[in-house]
Amino acid sequence: MKTEEKPKKQKLRNAEYYNFQEIQDELYQQSKVNQIFKNLVEVIASEENIKLAYRNIKKNKGSKTAGTDGKTIKHLAKWQDERLIQFVRKKLAWYEPQAVRRVEIPKGNGKTRPLGIPTIMDRLIQQCILQVLEPICEAKFHERSNGFRPNRSTEHALAQCYKFMQVDGLQYVVDIDIHGFFDHVKHGKLLKQLWTLGIRDKKLISIISAMLKAEVAGIGFPTEGTPQGGIISPLLSNVVLNELDWWITSQWEEMKTHTHKAYHRKDNGKLDKGKLYTKLRKTNLKECYIVRYADDFKIFCRNRKDAEKIFAATKSWLKDRLGLEISREKSKIMNLKRHYSEFVGFKIKLHKNGKEKSGKEKYTVKSHVGTKAAKKIKERTIALIKEIQRPSGGKTGYEAVLNYNAYVIGIHNYYSSATHVSLDFSQIAFSVKKSLKARIKKGLKQTGKHLPECIKERYGKSKQLKYVHNTALAPISFIQHKNPMFKKLIINKYTVEGRNEIHKNLECVDMDMLLYLMRNPVIGRSIEYNDNRLSLYSAQKGKCAVTKATLEIGDMHCHHKIPTYLGGGDGYMNLSLVTVDVHRLIHAVNADVITKYLEKLNLDNKQLTKVNKFRVLAGREII
Repeated sequence: MKTEEKPKKQKLRNAEYYNFQEIQDELYQQSKVNQIFKNLVEVIASEENIKLAYRNIKKNKGSKTAGTDGKTIKHLAKWQDERLIQFVRKKLAWYEPQAVRRVEIPKGNGKTRPLGIPTIMDRLIQQCILQVLEPICEAKFHERSNGFRPNRSTEHALAQCYKFMQVDGLQYVVDIDIHGFFDHVKHGKLLKQLWTLGIRDKKLISIISAMLKAEVAGIGFPTEGTPQGGIISPLLSNVVLNELDWWITSQWEEMKTHTHKAYHRKDNGKLDKGKLYTKLRKTNLKECYIVRYADDFKIFCRNRKDAEKIFAATKSWLKDRLGLEISREKSKIMNLKRHYSEFVGFKIKLHKNGKEKSGKEKYTVKSHVGTKAAKKIKERTIALIKEIQRPSGGKTGYEAVLNYNAYVIGIHNYYSSATHVSLDFSQIAFSVKKSLKARIKKGLKQTGKHLPECIKERYGKSKQLKYVHNTALAPISFIQHKNPMFKKLIINKYTVEGRNEIHKNLECVDMDMLLYLMRNPVIGRSIEYNDNRLSLYSAQKGKCAVTKATLEIGDMHCHHKIPTYLGGGDGYMNLSLVTVDVHRLIHAVNADVITKYLEKLNLDNKQLTKVNKFRVLAGREII
């Protein structure tokens, strides 16, 4: 679960801003009809694509992390557009990546995971390539590949699992763990897979090959594996396993009978293959369905005999086709009526739940927070309580509470898909409450001054709501189960209809953005200011008070209606969230500056009236 990343929908808005969306749409449609792409480097080196790449990485948390050259996004921020564009084009003309910085990230089991951090220059190049490759690959990827893809999540993967288990009655699951997947991807095979997908620009293939073989500082040049930490690595890992997705699908779902006819579509847009499956079940074919999230995947089967044959076949296929070994200890066949199977932090099982009208026993899905995940949540929550008790790194107690609240909301969002999530979190809360009482002691109050709107809406009815440092503390046990939803087939960032559907969903408050604001209060501002900033974001539904444009990281200012130097305070009624350009227009005095932003914003009469109201309160003349 990642809750600190830059909201993915912002990348969609950026593409629209730089007029690169039409090009991506065209690439997607061409890939859908199996067109061959031989001149992609020209698209990658286009001015629009390079500017879009810079915009996409500049507010990413990782952009502040230096590579082997010690440079971060601040280095590129000083450059003029033309210099940046020419630099990227020169690098692409003869690409030689700089050495990758290796960092060891601690894992829950006490081991470490290697992370390769490219230089900021190479990350910019990778982002340029990603923006062109992604629409081409998205047109080829499987519907049940859920990890590292736009508008897809673990929720969709769980919904697919629940459906196969409860609706389709598939009680056996093949769990296969690929041993060190990211470290053992074969470079030659990956490049051939890109070629098969229609990516046949030899210059681009050589650039990607160079990226894969980039030197790792202090270790040397890798001969296999995709560097975890590279911007393009998640896409490449999906390219590798996309072949597996379609191979499993070809064994049953895409198998054609002699009397094969065109399927008709259901109202939700899905193909109705009921008659086809009825015919297939009369054969000796093995019924199987794959659900994958990154390198974690499950294959659902109807009986143990089929599961055993699929297990053996998949093991051989991975070895023969991709050169990958499986972990014998972690790979197994599970009867879901008897045992739990773990997936993306959840453990799932079929539970007997009465009988159907026919008298046949009825089974429903029973799911919990995974054993390892529950332990990590407990440890992390107690660690955050220690931070509230004794804030470190120059943080205030208030900031520590915000950080705690953001974590609790994040894990509640993620694990609400578990059917028994309330029970799981009540058990976690038992240890957390003891830690709170032991560490906070007298600081834990029943009432307080600061109750952000996002906490009030979500936890306001809870009797467990407490206050620390005068600020509401999100109760960790106050959570309800929410059925995981399937991804709507129409949702697609590379079609007009799909984007319209995405924008409909943006009418609600962007929870990722809200969590980002909670984790990143404005340093040097009062508690009241930061508290009201959160409440305003919820109240304004993440929109600018003037233009109604979606507020983004790096393009949002909290405006004082009456400036502090005129006696204005940080109260809720004196603040308003606006875009950076609107804020500059409100305070502008110079006629040229005013003209510049009026032309840029193209305000209608209603919006201009709002700006003038703000200008009058700020002691500026009406425009």
